[in-house]
Amino acid sequence: MPNRLAHETSPYLLQHADNPVDWWPWSGEAFEEARRTGRPVLLSVGYSSCHWCHVMAHESFEDQATADYLNEHFVSVKVDREERPDVDAVYMEAVQAATGQGGWPMTVFLTPDAEPFYFGTYFPPAPRHGMPSFRQVLEGVQQAWTTRHDEVAEVAGKIVRDLAQREIVRHAAEAPGEAELAQALLGLTREYDPQRGGFGGAPKFPPSMVLEFLLRHHARTGAEGALQMAQDTCERMARGGIYDQLGGGFARYSVDRDWIVPHFEKMLYDNALLCRVYAHLWRATGSDLARRVALETADFLVRELRTEEGGFASALDADSDDGSGRHVEGAYYVWTPAQLREVLGDDAELAAQYFGVTEEGTFEHGQSVLQLPQTEGVFDAEKVASVRRRLLDARTRRSAPGRDDKVVAAWNGLAVAALAETGAYFDRPDLTEAALGAADLLVRVHLDEHARLARTSKDGRVGPNAGVLEDYADVAEGFLALASVTGEGVWLDFAGLLLDQVLARFTDPATGALFDTASDAEPLIRRPQDPTDNAVPSGWTAAAGALLGYAAHTGSEAHRTAAERALGVVKTLGPRVPRFIGWGLAVAEALLDGPREVAVVGPALTDERTAALHRTALLGTAPGAVVACGTPDSDEFPLLADRTLIDGAPAAYVCRGFVCDLPTTDPAALKARLARS
Repeated sequence: MPNRLAHETSPYLLQHADNPVDWWPWSGEAFEEARRTGRPVLLSVGYSSCHWCHVMAHESFEDQATADYLNEHFVSVKVDREERPDVDAVYMEAVQAATGQGGWPMTVFLTPDAEPFYFGTYFPPAPRHGMPSFRQVLEGVQQAWTTRHDEVAEVAGKIVRDLAQREIVRHAAEAPGEAELAQALLGLTREYDPQRGGFGGAPKFPPSMVLEFLLRHHARTGAEGALQMAQDTCERMARGGIYDQLGGGFARYSVDRDWIVPHFEKMLYDNALLCRVYAHLWRATGSDLARRVALETADFLVRELRTEEGGFASALDADSDDGSGRHVEGAYYVWTPAQLREVLGDDAELAAQYFGVTEEGTFEHGQSVLQLPQTEGVFDAEKVASVRRRLLDARTRRSAPGRDDKVVAAWNGLAVAALAETGAYFDRPDLTEAALGAADLLVRVHLDEHARLARTSKDGRVGPNAGVLEDYADVAEGFLALASVTGEGVWLDFAGLLLDQVLARFTDPATGALFDTASDAEPLIRRPQDPTDNAVPSGWTAAAGALLGYAAHTGSEAHRTAAERALGVVKTLGPRVPRFIGWGLAVAEALLDGPREVAVVGPALTDERTAALHRTALLGTAPGAVVACGTPDSDEFPLLADRTLIDGAPAAYVCRGFVCDLPTTDPAALKARLARS
């Protein structure tokens, strides 16, 4: 019989709706039940494409005896971390403080007042590798709760007090300058892996935000080392198994240092961020590889993640049926030489050589992840294309990974920005249309009449959870990109509505620091506040970037001042931990460059000369430059005010720091003005 999760919109919670565990969603009612019955709360946090979440669910939450014990002694609360990043952040901070590590599934035991007192992640069904079994943990917690209740309450209270006293690193009173950005670059150089690209060891994550900083730093300063790190990392990832060599798109991370074996889940946010990185790399270098990967990743987003309502689904699962009824990680993506022969016949040997498929395998059980290990030698391009088509066709007949269909506002904002720009750069209006469709869904479904944003929707139905800072920031960023690409000022207006909410409800007026949750959000044991990037840009620095872009478009001093104050944290953290504040460093590059304001006026966007100037403006590499395009009498963009044609011809105006160049009608001259520092 389904439990209380059967009425939720989260695909992750719905996966647990038929568990024998009497789950509650996160709610006041759950904690009221804990108070009424005098029982502790088991908080279990995960997400739908999390491999070990599935494992623990199968081993423990689907087990009747375990469920009976939980139902008798605990109030069990299940949370989708992607729907409630605030809840996840608060308790993950506690887990990491107590254990020195974190991850999902996250398992936390709470008092009925939501105060944590015991922590963990995955627990096995039987003792293993020094870990207690889940049942042993439950029995130990239950015994402590009943026989040492005062001690447990004291521990919980101390943990909450310690969390409250943990201050965010004090951010400086001003934004970083040349010295801090140079120090950050030096720090990244020290941590760079010159043999393999990327930073650090295994597991290795795509450093999307750092790559944006490196590209912007090169554009502003001409530093070749920054460009080389970005180029080499992008090439290594694109040639590795972390990139889907048949269908496009990136897996979440590589379990090894060489980008060969991925953790196979494919997330919307990774692919949106990386699509934009590769498009920007192409813009800077003209690289054929960057162009191919940007377009293949964009096509993957539209083909496999777009929902019927026009938004983008959150993720594809790592696991799928391997043909024997077992759900196995990577089953959809890996190949053996025998499988190649079955599909390709005489071309199997070429495919094995080209994609690095061996008898020993690069994954488990003699299976290989497809990669492009050959840097030398010549392959017949037509034959390779034929091989790729046939393998992809054969793969579509395999059991596909599950898809998490919920639409997360922030990640859709990232996708809007990536698809709008990729469509514009490569003359793919279908991609820009896909961006418009997602933006339209965000306005229609996620945004209410008070300009408040909901975190999620599913099947066109808005979810119950309020948007957090990253939602407002990333959606505003997407709308600003769409405004520049389409010349439709309404997207600038919508971005302004969202950013006014950031100023009013997420900003500390005394310091300019930003909080992850609104001032009127559901109170938790601590108000989360994290300026560092995780898998996505931190809400704090993403908001700084959107505020800065909006100020460049409108001349709003309030928004620019807020951006500058928010970037104080980058002055403090950038030189110390540059890998973890890459987006803040990228925004700081835009601030140092101006950012530049480009206004293109012409008789119509369809006019060839206007279009040429508009395209040149969009392809300019000046960090964070904003572009407004329209007719001379347009009131769509403040930047178009008083801009006139030159001798009847379309013209481009470039301004920076209250100083404007002479207008030009020549795309080559415009390109030069957007390239020089």
